[in-house]
Amino acid sequence: MACSSFVKLNASSSSWIAQQPLNQRPGSAAVLPPRRVSFVKASASGSYSDELVKTAKTVASPGRGILAIDESNATCGKRLASIGLDNTEVNRQAYRQLLLTTPGLGEYISGAILFEETLYQSTTDGKKFVDCLRDQNIVPGIKVDKGLSPLPGSNNESWCQGLDGLASRSAEYYKQGARFAKWRTVVSIPCGPSALAVKEAAWGLARYAAISQDNGLVPIVEPEILLDGDHPIERTLEVAERVWSEVFYYLAENNVMFEGILLKPSMVTPGAEHKEKASPETIAKYTLTMLRRRVPPAVPGIMFLSGGQSEVEATLNLNAMNQSPNPWHVSFSYARALQNSVLKTWQGRPENAEAAQKALLVRAKANSLAQLGRYTAEGESEDAKKGMFVKGYTY
Repeated sequence: MACSSFVKLNASSSSWIAQQPLNQRPGSAAVLPPRRVSFVKASASGSYSDELVKTAKTVASPGRGILAIDESNATCGKRLASIGLDNTEVNRQAYRQLLLTTPGLGEYISGAILFEETLYQSTTDGKKFVDCLRDQNIVPGIKVDKGLSPLPGSNNESWCQGLDGLASRSAEYYKQGARFAKWRTVVSIPCGPSALAVKEAAWGLARYAAISQDNGLVPIVEPEILLDGDHPIERTLEVAERVWSEVFYYLAENNVMFEGILLKPSMVTPGAEHKEKASPETIAKYTLTMLRRRVPPAVPGIMFLSGGQSEVEATLNLNAMNQSPNPWHVSFSYARALQNSVLKTWQGRPENAEAAQKALLVRAKANSLAQLGRYTAEGESEDAKKGMFVKGYTY
């Protein structure tokens, strides 16, 4: 990767340094002209610049969003256990095949985040999953972080691992067909957050983003502000503004090209245990306020995470944010808020596969309409309205 460098001052400009001008009168103050220092900016995107912009715009296309199925094997096992299935590679493959081969999915889904295992898997008929996605104009993506670990010196907070070897891994993911990446770190409001944790989250995201772009992958930047806590929405706004300010500072320091990134923020909501629940209109107001204060319009797309909201809540909140034009594509990158109904419908039975795929299309279409600001919750089931927040949830 190229490094930032200084351009050496020429003789005429450097002649003013550490000496008086020759024509200065005795006793008079020296008036020195400004020093001219030029910077050579290093571009992390290198030869991939045009492709990165094209990829980001494809993912951030009208009426479409991201299907996040990048759960680790352990987390996918929890999902399978909820319907009585063992956590085996065969069962994980069957479930992800169900999702990725859904007819018509590309009408509503523009990108799919995969776990490493899934990126290299094929259907039972031998067709690569990445080719299933491409056939529907869905961009394959890949989770590249290595999970959270305790952050020494913090207030029981975490940092995200995975920078070691990331460049070589990213190059291999690109060869396999991935065109964007995802790195999730978290910030906890009940734990502070401490200045150390915020800085660590921002710096790690920026290094990951630069490495991803250098290897042809559009980085999804995701500092998730956890829902845990009983704080009001004003506190969430304060923390979100602080976090995103730090993130963009370090993205710029690492010469990340903003036109070739996507964001995956949390919505600005009260803590999950706060006594007062906020309406979709209030959540939209606070969330858009934060984004307008912190996110440059050069960023193509903002793909929200659902963070334990119910399927309907996540869709209503997204819809409220799209009632007026935004400088970015405001859409979704949902996991549980797209998959919950699918799992309950499928139950691991082949005869339920078609009905489960239809359930996925229902949720995908609902969020597509929300991205366009045209969604109503009329006719939604009671199951879709049930919250999925789990205190202290780990992935």
